[in-house]
Amino acid sequence: MTEISSIGTALPAYRHAQQDIRQFMDRVYALSATDSRKMRFLYQQSAIDYRYSVIPDYSLPADDWVFYPATESLEPFPTLEKRMEWYDAQALALSLQSIESCLANSACTTADITHLITVSCTGLKAPGLELALQQALALPANTQRHAINFMGCYAAIHGLRQADLICRADPSAKVLLVCTELCTLHFQKTPDADNIASSLLFGDGSAAVLLQAANGKGPVLKGFYGEVVAAGSKDMSWGLSSSGFQMTLSGYVPDLLSTDFQPMLERAFLQYGISRNSIQGWCIHPGGKRILEALGKSLQLDHELAASYSVLRRFGNMSSPTVLFVLKELLDAGTRGPILAAAFGPGLTMETCWLEAGSS
Repeated sequence: MTEISSIGTALPAYRHAQQDIRQFMDRVYALSATDSRKMRFLYQQSAIDYRYSVIPDYSLPADDWVFYPATESLEPFPTLEKRMEWYDAQALALSLQSIESCLANSACTTADITHLITVSCTGLKAPGLELALQQALALPANTQRHAINFMGCYAAIHGLRQADLICRADPSAKVLLVCTELCTLHFQKTPDADNIASSLLFGDGSAAVLLQAANGKGPVLKGFYGEVVAAGSKDMSWGLSSSGFQMTLSGYVPDLLSTDFQPMLERAFLQYGISRNSIQGWCIHPGGKRILEALGKSLQLDHELAASYSVLRRFGNMSSPTVLFVLKELLDAGTRGPILAAAFGPGLTMETCWLEAGSS
């Protein structure tokens, strides 16, 4: 079996209050008074207090902007090339911070790492983040590398699954999983429902996880189960455009999850061979307040989602690293016993992972 030896997290330098971001959006969207009041209400009801970004502009006066042009039309609007330049410059540094935090809490050093897995859906390049990290960490040239790209918010669980397969095949492996997303690079200025929802929810962050063959010191990965709800394929998607990556995030997603997640979870528990009542920690990806409310209602959970709400309030939805932030919060709080992690993304994909945290 595979255990998590350590989890480290990192955030960019710029911490933006949710209402400061709203004022930025209010200006650039140039909304009518009525639509501005509607957006103010949405921000107030978001259950998000702060989000972090590699971009300082979201809480600065226009004259101090460094990423966006301080023009009424925001033209020339940042191109995909400019966004990827910022991704290249910032994603590596943020990833190294989360790796440093992760390794500082373990008995391993970079010299012990045998496999590197990177996860990101907010930047694409070849050579990519995995090669940049290999060089920055001075890993051997024959280090095995894997890049999980463009899978969205559930990709951290896919990364854990891949790390588990590696550790089961090679008991001497020490796998470093790094999830880094710079979601705020991809703000779009057209005030449609999808763009307003994205500008309301997403922030930047990174999480690194060290995994190895179980030795009784950390939570053990016991199983994985996931399904795709094909009916939701058009309700959550992520694509490229000349002005950056564009999100489709339909208001139907919470309804789809409230209908389909609970039956899927029953099938997961059947495969895992455990009961729902045995779960001591619910590590649910906080895709947004409405998603957590829908799942809380359908699963009859309340205080069990406190860690998810806490991460959402302090950081927003950071895409793939977010569920790892929640897991770290649960473990740091002393959660023991079976933990059920779950995340959702394009497809509509639902992924779960069963972990067992011991008493050590």
